[in-house]
Amino acid sequence: MALLQWSRSNREVVWLDSNRHQDPYSTFEACLAVGAQEWVNTDAELQTFIERRRDWLFGYFSYDFKNELEDLTSNNFDGLGFPLLRFFCPKKIIIIADGQLRFNYLNDYACEIDGDLAKIREYGSLDLPKSDAEPIKIKMRIHKDAYFEKANRFLEHIHRGDIYEANFCQEFYAEDVVIEPLETYIRLNNISEPPFAAYVKMHDQYLMCASPERYIKKIGQKVISQPIKGTAPRGKDANEDEKIKDELARNKKERAENIMIADLVRNDLSKSAIKGTVKVEELCKVYTFKQVHQLISTIISKVEENKNPVEIIKETFPMGSMTGAPKISAMKIIEDLEETRRGLYSGTVGYFDPQGNFDFNVVIRSILYNAEKKYISYSVGGAITAESKPEMEYQECLLKAKAMRTVLEEG
Repeated sequence: MALLQWSRSNREVVWLDSNRHQDPYSTFEACLAVGAQEWVNTDAELQTFIERRRDWLFGYFSYDFKNELEDLTSNNFDGLGFPLLRFFCPKKIIIIADGQLRFNYLNDYACEIDGDLAKIREYGSLDLPKSDAEPIKIKMRIHKDAYFEKANRFLEHIHRGDIYEANFCQEFYAEDVVIEPLETYIRLNNISEPPFAAYVKMHDQYLMCASPERYIKKIGQKVISQPIKGTAPRGKDANEDEKIKDELARNKKERAENIMIADLVRNDLSKSAIKGTVKVEELCKVYTFKQVHQLISTIISKVEENKNPVEIIKETFPMGSMTGAPKISAMKIIEDLEETRRGLYSGTVGYFDPQGNFDFNVVIRSILYNAEKKYISYSVGGAITAESKPEMEYQECLLKAKAMRTVLEEG
């Protein structure tokens, strides 16, 4: 928290936090990047930067970046106005690994390390200020009856054979509101402490993200994707927790959702993989978080040494867990039935390092805020399959929305 408090004065901030979760592919506990030395705002600029500069980049791809990759459009309402993609090469990077701070500053700023460290230590003694903000009244973009009607239309497409599965999302929003984004992020993160949390500040646009899901990571020639499909609430005690976990692991509907998306991810990774290297490392494994249990699969592959990292993103984006199968058909139907452009929601935040490695999350369980427009938004979604019952899908959405609603409505 001290690092985040210290970062306030910067106009550009990306904070990535594992909340001390460890997995076989962890690189660091947390990372803070501040101050833009250089901006990258287009796909072409991104590829050129990575090929020629070989430096760090932090930022995001919004969901609507799909329109640059396929013959798709997004014409729904967009209250936030985030760009399709935005990255910056930071002046200062501070990495937390093995309980230590590691300072990675551009040469022109290396002389500021000692002074910055002293200020960070001062913030370490400060508590999170108590919020005096008024509770925010959240509106629903799609009301319950309309949700049921749209869910049934997804089911019609599935029964007709147009798609097998689609991720149907709905927006919750508020207008003419002012919040303290950093405090909002800290409260949201404290509720769920997920492994792929992120706080992003790019001038007047903010992301407060409590994501449990990794979209894709590259370490050397190895590529890892870990889609989530299948959610169940935590139990009241350890015995109930174990019962819920066992039921989730054996739930035919939830497993079918996960296996369909795992298969889609295998296909996506095969576009860039060396032949025969795509493997399912874990299938439908139950992982437990503070608020929910989730079914997660891990799919890995190997790419050629000279494979451009951006090409791997483009060949797999958007992630299957937020679209459906077949992916392009699902995205077209999603665009027709959802009421708003997703923007950065169900996009991805992360980094590229100087060696061409990268790690990106899935932007879910997140609050998005445009301070200039005074517009705040969060969205939630769930997979619609042939076995789906609209009432149960609706209740799952409310479960996923609980943390964001609590943070905003209770102040």
